[in-house]
Amino acid sequence: MQDTATAPDTRAGRLLDRLMTGLERFGNKLPHPFYLFAVLFLVLGVVSTVLAATGAGVTVPGTEERLEVRGLFSGAGISWLLENALVNFTGFPPLGTVLLMMMAVGVAERAGLLETAVRATIARAPVRVLPYVVAFVACQAHVMSDIAMLVIPPLAAIAFRAAGRNPVAGLIGAFACVCAGYAAGFTVGALDALYVGITEKAAQVLPMGAGMATHLLVNYFFTASASLLLALVGGLLITKVLEPRLPQPTGDGSAPEGEEEHSAEVTPLQIRALLAAGAAVAVYAAIVLTVWLMPGSPLRGEGGALVPSPVLTGVVPLLFGAFLIGGVVYGVVARTVKQAADVPRMMAESVTGMASYIVLILVIAQFIAVFNWSNVGTLLAVESAELLESVGLTGFTAVVLFVLLVTVLNLFITSGSALWSLMAPVFVPTFMLLGMEPAFTQAAFRIADSATQMITPLNPYLFLALALLKRYEPSAQLGTLMSRLAIFVAPFLVTWLAVLGLFYAFDLPLGPGAGIHLE
Repeated sequence: MQDTATAPDTRAGRLLDRLMTGLERFGNKLPHPFYLFAVLFLVLGVVSTVLAATGAGVTVPGTEERLEVRGLFSGAGISWLLENALVNFTGFPPLGTVLLMMMAVGVAERAGLLETAVRATIARAPVRVLPYVVAFVACQAHVMSDIAMLVIPPLAAIAFRAAGRNPVAGLIGAFACVCAGYAAGFTVGALDALYVGITEKAAQVLPMGAGMATHLLVNYFFTASASLLLALVGGLLITKVLEPRLPQPTGDGSAPEGEEEHSAEVTPLQIRALLAAGAAVAVYAAIVLTVWLMPGSPLRGEGGALVPSPVLTGVVPLLFGAFLIGGVVYGVVARTVKQAADVPRMMAESVTGMASYIVLILVIAQFIAVFNWSNVGTLLAVESAELLESVGLTGFTAVVLFVLLVTVLNLFITSGSALWSLMAPVFVPTFMLLGMEPAFTQAAFRIADSATQMITPLNPYLFLALALLKRYEPSAQLGTLMSRLAIFVAPFLVTWLAVLGLFYAFDLPLGPGAGIHLE
């Protein structure tokens, strides 16, 4: 019997359909992020010029120097922009890091390493723990970038069906966990590089942030811990809430003619390739770790310190090596890499897929650079910090409100890079003035950027999930899918915040050398 909460023809279902349609229409009226930031760039130029003309300025707490606002549309501003536009773009921290990571991850992805690892993990899980394994794998999936939303849900559905469970539960549960746990995990990828680069640039809005270096692992302890709890919550929701309320599928889950059929099976050759790749990466990691721990090693920091050290600040090229070694070894053994030329070809294809990101960075980099140069960002940060202090909104309460704000905005601006580029220049320095590390603000943003991705119609992968759902339930509508996904939003958001709250309460490091409070 179909549950009334998920039926598309109930009053609640029709109301949800109308709400989602309205949300979709509103979001579709928003310009492309490129034009959004182009407009914001012009607005910032006008505002900075007006403020400069009125003699506006700000004194950062703890300093005696008054920073005058500088106008972009002035002689000095135009000269600065002409001289620095290219540097703003090519020197934007996330650009090189993301491209480098994508080259290596692209080899691992195109060789088949990542998908085989997912298949081997899900397909071999016992029936009782299958939902928890699916949730855990999904919460590690951001290393695969957006392809995770294409690969993991249909594989989870197949694994559920093979285990005698409802495949729709696997499909929807996996999609929800990929989205809501997208910024979590023990894995590190291009997403981490993207966030850290923007955070580092935003911290430089304040003079105290000029020499504040960050690295790829500043949130690693937090995201790794969160992924364990999110997987537990996700597995419970799939088992206890979602699956018991689902109708029996009326379709067989087969793909329409002309579409690729996914399989959860792993061949013996793929298993051998996976083991070989794992062994190669393990040897590589052991060599790096041994050299790092050796007394007097050049990989140690000043005075022989392990934190900070070149291993942390240079973790991107080290991870590049790990993914490249794993991908190449897997490809050679699995025969997906047949000649030496295949490796640079795979790397090139990965970078080609980042073309839209590079174009977006062109305008985002200029926007953030003007924020820094004009001192408008400093002015907004100081004023915002003073406002929050005046109404008593400091500490973790202010962070929770920030998370809720970004959670709402995430319904309309689904690009994580665009949204963080918009929020970071104001909120990173604001929370720095309230005594919080940039890494902490970034961790809060990761929560908000994940929690509502699954229920916004502006997420193009939502409609892919609907198409997959229709293979099992041909009559399913968007409201059907949305109502089932909605059960994951609040629990995941609360879980994310609870983990961050524990780190805050006990002043635990968010990552190597990355604390909660500024010293």
